[in-house]
Amino acid sequence: MNLHFDIVSGDFIKAGYVSSEVKKVLKQMELPADFIRKVVIACYEAEMNIVVHANNGSADIEFSPGAIIMKFEDEGPGISNINLAMQEGFSTASEHVREMGFGAGMGLPNIARNSDKVDIKSELGKGTCVTITNHIKYK
Repeated sequence: MNLHFDIVSGDFIKAGYVSSEVKKVLKQMELPADFIRKVVIACYEAEMNIVVHANNGSADIEFSPGAIIMKFEDEGPGISNINLAMQEGFSTASEHVREMGFGAGMGLPNIARNSDKVDIKSELGKGTCVTITNHIKYK
């Protein structure tokens, strides 16, 4: 099964919708709670990065018997230094976003911590593509 979502920049009202829908599907698949938690955290962080930093984007989620693969693509400023962006606490979020409680610089580190594999491709002035893979481990 595959799902596609459009993500709107700055829409904090609908932010979290993608991760909520992913969680519903994973529960229907009767996957272990700890696995669901990891996937949903990574999904939410990637979704919020688009809401906070991009000029809109999308999420394509692939649910297969062996893995959940989530691809987030945006039209945004791009990431100038991916290694720096992966460090906890590094943030380019605006003051307005920080005042709302976001932009603490934990998004990409949380994605990495809650994923089996993360691939980030970014081009300045064009946008970023983050592909997150979590292999299903049945108990």
